[in-house]
Amino acid sequence: MAQAPDREDVSDGIVGSTAAEISESVRDLVERGAYAPGDQLPPVRSLAARLGVNRNTVLAAYRSLVTARIAATGGRTGTTVLGSAKNPDEGFTPGSVLRDIGSGNPDAAHLPDLAAALATVTPGHVLYGESVIDADLAEWATDWIAADHPRPFRLSITAGAVDAVERLLAQTLVQGDRVGLEDPCFLSSIHTARLAGYTPVAIPVDREGMTVAGLRAALESGARAIVCTPRAHNPTGVGTSAARALELREVLADHPHVLVIEDDHFSLLAPTPYASIIAPTQQRWALVRSVSKFLGPDMRLAVTASDPVTAQRLALRLSPGTMWVSHVMQRLAAVMLRDDDVQQSIVEAGKHYARRNEAFVSKLDALGLQAQADSGLNVWVDVGQDATEVTRRLASRGWLVRPGSEFAIDPDSAQGSTHLRLTVHALDDVETQRLVEDLAAVAGVSAPFGAAG
Repeated sequence: MAQAPDREDVSDGIVGSTAAEISESVRDLVERGAYAPGDQLPPVRSLAARLGVNRNTVLAAYRSLVTARIAATGGRTGTTVLGSAKNPDEGFTPGSVLRDIGSGNPDAAHLPDLAAALATVTPGHVLYGESVIDADLAEWATDWIAADHPRPFRLSITAGAVDAVERLLAQTLVQGDRVGLEDPCFLSSIHTARLAGYTPVAIPVDREGMTVAGLRAALESGARAIVCTPRAHNPTGVGTSAARALELREVLADHPHVLVIEDDHFSLLAPTPYASIIAPTQQRWALVRSVSKFLGPDMRLAVTASDPVTAQRLALRLSPGTMWVSHVMQRLAAVMLRDDDVQQSIVEAGKHYARRNEAFVSKLDALGLQAQADSGLNVWVDVGQDATEVTRRLASRGWLVRPGSEFAIDPDSAQGSTHLRLTVHALDDVETQRLVEDLAAVAGVSAPFGAAG
């Protein structure tokens, strides 16, 4: 059996006189396997003394390793090398035999018929250097956005909302910059920030949206960008109230050059009105509206309205010679969005999600289990105990669910630790009742109708 390398000998391999050099040295050791997951890096003070640098230099190196998810800091326990643990992501879990109610997917039965729409689209060739936005889609989207944003804006088309947010942040931030994210948070936003090396700053969310105190603290900490979900917040389902939006705009008025991104992904499906946090004085802003939730996840397209400077920077990343969104897809989206029958189907889908989620929340309320589903595809359930353990109990009963802790900015925080995010709108009445009874059993409450656990 091979003998494990001596940790002190490995630490001797850390070299450098700047934070970047020290960080790169540690990364090389991790990639070569000299440092294994769980190994501790040398204490800051001792490494600084050996290298002959200021301890702040080593602190900066370690911070960059933490930001890049190569290491984690535990306070008194020091800085530890991370393994290649799989990050949770949205969508179905492949290969599971369990009934997946953690996917966050729309109901396929309530998506419009793509085949019928495709039959009406006449694609033509678009060559390098031509406009990257389809004229019909631009006309429809301009009217759509202008109804909510009377101030001047420019349109951009990206490959979905996640793509838009990622590109918007990339044209504003550099590695290490702070970005304010809602907590709990949409998984893709967390991944985007961490993979790009930004520092996520948690802004708590309550029943009226992101909190005023949380936003103020994020801005005071130096956040250069804020990402907000004005409706159907994922995972909690809350929407920003008009009163809260006004308060948030007042806070942002003192920070006109911070980039404010609103991800209004549920838009046409939302039962609640759109209340923007973008202040009239905001110089850098963007409103992103994807079509994925109501035309289908494979329709990788989002409309982004933004100020001229942001739009110009975004255009450099979507130039006529490189990475525009297919005009075939844009024309398909335009045809569908202009179709009265499709628009009616979107309205009906929105009612379906609201009706099924509200019915489920009512059943849980009868048990004394707190749940909310103000808007969106999911239900946020407080089971009043360790949600990770509850997910294991539900798995033994055939259900695959997501614990709320997966959506926390800081995995070690208590945020969402007693919550589950459930996607229940596609369950039939029999399945819904079985899930309610199983939740009652694993949460230790009395099930309705005398059902046994």
